[in-house]
Amino acid sequence: MAKAIGVNHVALIVSNLEAACEFYEHELGLEPIPAFLFDYPTAFFKFNETQQLHLTEWDDVFSFRGHICITIDDINPVFWRMKELGIIDTSPWGKARVLPGGNLQMFVRDPSGNLLELSSPPGYELDPNILTDEFFKEGIYVSGRNDFRGYKSKDATLYHNN
Repeated sequence: MAKAIGVNHVALIVSNLEAACEFYEHELGLEPIPAFLFDYPTAFFKFNETQQLHLTEWDDVFSFRGHICITIDDINPVFWRMKELGIIDTSPWGKARVLPGGNLQMFVRDPSGNLLELSSPPGYELDPNILTDEFFKEGIYVSGRNDFRGYKSKDATLYHNN
């Protein structure tokens, strides 16, 4: 049987391509790369040598909880910048938290309303002021649904190669 071997790209629908490009390039530091000659507004960005983000402008409806997780090399200034921009979104998954693996997790909305999970890498030293900020809460997110189906472990991590 064939096996998926990695994520090549994630495609997000945006409502304003130029505003989205500005955000991903200048706020998150992604490098724009050439896209195919599609007949609709689109832009490609490089995460690394094997993974890309594709933005395309449409009038589609957006997901409330669906998201992509982006690892940020220096999340301390990004946390404060996202707070300054007023785009930290605590409604779908709660406040910023430190996950059991030690990385900070926070959720923000891009200019088109797409939900992004921003995460620090393993071993990153967090600004202690983040841990007392109004947008931070101890412990993992609790939905109150009490439905524990799925594959779970007390040793779960976002980083499977460490």
